[in-house]
Amino acid sequence: MSLFDQISSDIKAAMLARDKQRLEALRGVKKEFLEAKTAKGSDGDLPDETAMKILVKMVKQRKDSAQIYIEQNRPELAEGELAEAKIIEEYLPQQMTEEELKTALKAIIAETGATSAKDMGKVMGIATKQLAGKAEGKAISAKVKELLA
Repeated sequence: MSLFDQISSDIKAAMLARDKQRLEALRGVKKEFLEAKTAKGSDGDLPDETAMKILVKMVKQRKDSAQIYIEQNRPELAEGELAEAKIIEEYLPQQMTEEELKTALKAIIAETGATSAKDMGKVMGIATKQLAGKAEGKAISAKVKELLA
């Protein structure tokens, strides 16, 4: 079952369960998926890799919004954003631990032959493709800087 179909069936389940928070989050996801499917240059299909990228982007947006709400002393709004982020994260692969990330990045650094911070671009290009959905870009970048320093 594709991610799009999974979201659609989970929307029906959330409706039946009258789970308002989950329903709202999943409807937002489906909206983004439909926009990607019908976007100019799209063939009307939504591969799971593209869907994963959309989900990662949506989680990041929710977390950023929650951070802004917290800074503006609006915890009730931040809670809603974080709850939606948690629901969306359920559809992403398990996030890597710091140790797993470090091991994966060391392998990529060895593969590219990177030796200094000048080679960070080469490493990041490969790392972001290989680790998409498994680790946040910020975490990958910080770990690569640390390992190349």
